Amino acid sequence: MDSPNSGDSVAGGGRRGDEFAVIERLRARFEAAAAAGSAAGGSPPPGDLWIGDDAAVVTLATSGPAVLATDLVVEGVHVDLGLCALDDVGYKALMVSLSDLAAMGARPLYGLVSIAAPVGTDLDLLGAGVAEAAEEAGCVVVGGDLSGSPVLAVSTTVLGSLGAGPGGTALLRSGAGPGDRLFVTGALGGSAAGLRQLREGRPYDPSPLGLPHRYRRPVARIVEGELARASGATAAIDISDGLGADVRHLAEASGVGVALDRVPVVAGATPEEALAGGEDYELIIATGEPDRLVEAFEAAGMRPLVDLGHCTERPGECTLGGRPLAPGGWRHAF
Repeated sequence: MDSPNSGDSVAGGGRRGDEFAVIERLRARFEAAAAAGSAAGGSPPPGDLWIGDDAAVVTLATSGPAVLATDLVVEGVHVDLGLCALDDVGYKALMVSLSDLAAMGARPLYGLVSIAAPVGTDLDLLGAGVAEAAEEAGCVVVGGDLSGSPVLAVSTTVLGSLGAGPGGTALLRSGAGPGDRLFVTGALGGSAAGLRQLREGRPYDPSPLGLPHRYRRPVARIVEGELARASGATAAIDISDGLGADVRHLAEASGVGVALDRVPVVAGATPEEALAGGEDYELIIATGEPDRLVEAFEAAGMRPLVDLGHCTERPGECTLGGRPLAPGGWRHAF
């Protein structure tokens, strides 16, 4: 974890807001999370180096392919600081990158976290959320960067492994074929409905089943992604932009159409929130062996998969209940 040398210097090294004091506190927090949530332990193994130099040095335990993903959480775009605490922001920032690993069927290993924040931002609280997510996922935060900024922005980069051997092939968006069944790992619309409830001023329910909690603290479906990859799945994608948008991304990459029979909606959400709300981070999974996939999830004690429909041989087709599915979902404008 490093930072630029430009800009105004700050006297009084070691005080609470001093950059290098913050880095030391974050390093201790992330190493504690590593000790609790990862087989790597709380300190680097011999020959490796985590936070404290110009770059981190890590040794991959397997010779299989490595998977890399990165994402951003920006104040006013991805998160409303009037509705979320800073530890929620840190948690969400790491989880959204981890969700990309989950969609590839990869197991998280290491992460980098870079933070640009206004003066006075409680970086310890933000770091606490990052550490919680890292501990839950078994991902060791080994570095990053700090910078001042008019608005808060958190960038996370994660590295995962597919393991060695013939099974070490990533689960891609582009592998689905005509006739493949489409499943989703859970009901949708919870994040969008949770944001709506927070904006309406409803009391925050911190339980994992509370809709506002789904907005503030999404969970990457890492185990589900690994299980799908090991159980005959042909393609997958995580739902960040909304089901209607992301199922199209999978179909376009695979050169197929999609015919959806249903959309599972979280209690308290609307069908529109489930289709276009986004940020649910459930996985859409395609497979030519649906029984094998469903049985694997049942045997592992996972939540039951929801059957969405199937892939068709007509590229560009996207229907719900036999009718054209209207375009929807989130898209940044530049």
